[in-house]
Amino acid sequence: MPVKKIINEGKVPVKIYTDEIDDSAYRQLCNISQLDIIHSHVAAMPDVHCGIGATVGSVIPTKKAIIPAAVGVDIGCGMQAIRLSLKAYQLPNNLKNLRLAIEEKVPVGFDAHGSDDIRINACMPFKKGIDAILETHPQLLKIAKNIDKKWMNQLGTLGGGNHFIELCLDEQQHVWVMLHSGSRGIGNAIGTYFIDLAKKDMGIHLKDLPDKDLAYLQEGTQHFQDYVTAVQWAQDYAYANRQEMMNIILEVLRGHLPPFAIEKEAINCHHNYVAIETHFGESVYVTRKGAIRAEKGDLGIIPGSMGACSYIVRGKGNKTAFHSCAHGAGRLLSRNEARRRFQTKDLIAQTKGVECRKDKQVLDEIPSAYKNIDTVMENQSDLVEVLYQLKQIICIKG
Repeated sequence: MPVKKIINEGKVPVKIYTDEIDDSAYRQLCNISQLDIIHSHVAAMPDVHCGIGATVGSVIPTKKAIIPAAVGVDIGCGMQAIRLSLKAYQLPNNLKNLRLAIEEKVPVGFDAHGSDDIRINACMPFKKGIDAILETHPQLLKIAKNIDKKWMNQLGTLGGGNHFIELCLDEQQHVWVMLHSGSRGIGNAIGTYFIDLAKKDMGIHLKDLPDKDLAYLQEGTQHFQDYVTAVQWAQDYAYANRQEMMNIILEVLRGHLPPFAIEKEAINCHHNYVAIETHFGESVYVTRKGAIRAEKGDLGIIPGSMGACSYIVRGKGNKTAFHSCAHGAGRLLSRNEARRRFQTKDLIAQTKGVECRKDKQVLDEIPSAYKNIDTVMENQSDLVEVLYQLKQIICIKG
C-alpha cells in the first residue's frame, strides 16, 4: 500500500506506511524532521514504534552528519535465514531435544563461549581493527569491562531481548533455519560511547535540539571519522556473528537429523545500521533503525513474533521509502507492560505448537506484545513482494 499518513510539522515531511502509530512515536518522528541535516524526508515503516531518541522502524537520510542514537547500540543487528533440503516429515516428533542441543552449543543471554570454543579463525579478521579503535578511544574499556577480550568470546552467540534462533517450515513444508542477532557487547559499548561523545561535541548547541538523543557527529571532524570506522567494524562483526551462529547450528543439526544440503543461498541482512547511498539526486548517510534495505531484487527477512509467521521477501525498490521496508512486526507493548498484562499461561497458549521456553523470563516476548505481522505486510505491499511464508516450530530466545 502507498504512504498512509504524512506529517508536516518539521523542516521536512515524515511519510508513514501505517495508521497504527502511538503518540510517543509520532512525536519522535516530528523531532527528527526538525533537524537541519535531514535530506528530503523521513520514512516510517509499518512496524514503527517508540525508541530512544529516534523511532524504531524509521529510515533517516542525513547530509554530512550521522546521529549515533539513530543507529543505536545494537549496531548491525539483523537477520539470517537459509532453506535446507529437509522436509517436515524428516524431523523428530519431539523437538525438545533438538532445541536443547542448539541451546547447549550456542550461548544465549549474557553467556559467551569458553576459551576452548572461541571461533579463532572468524575473529582474526577483526582483531587489528578493534585494537586500533580501542587504542584511539581507550575510554571504551570503561563502558564494558574486559570488552577488549569479550568480543572474541561473544562472536557466534545470540544475546538476549528479542534475539532468537528458529527452525521454521514454509508452505511446502521445507525446513528453514532463521536467526536474529547483532554486534553483542562490543557493539553496545561503541554505540553508547559515541552517543555520549556526540552530545559532548555539540556543546552549547545541544540545547537547540528537540531531543538530546538526536545529537549528531558532523563530517570533517575527527570523532565523525572515528565513528564511521567503529560503526563499520561493528556492522561487519554483527554480520560475522550471525554467520558463525549459523555454522554452529548447522553442525548441531547434522548430528541430530538426516543428511541435508543447503538449498537456498543464505540471506544475511542488517536492520540497525548506516550506509552511504544516493537518493533523490544526493549522496547521503542512510540510517535504517529497525528497517531493512529493499532495493529492487534485494532479498530480506521480516519476522513476526515467537508465535506468528515470518516472511522471506524481495524488494521492489520503492523510492519514497528510500528502498526500505519493515524489519519485523514491531512492538505494541513495552516489556514492562507485557509482563504486567500477561501471565505464563498466556504465553503457553499463544505459543501452542512451538517448541520453546514458556517461562516468565521470556514473558516480555509474548506474541501479544507485538503488532499483527499480517497487517504490517499488507501495509508494505508497495515495498516488497512475499516469496515465502514461514511458521516456526522451534524458537530459542536469549
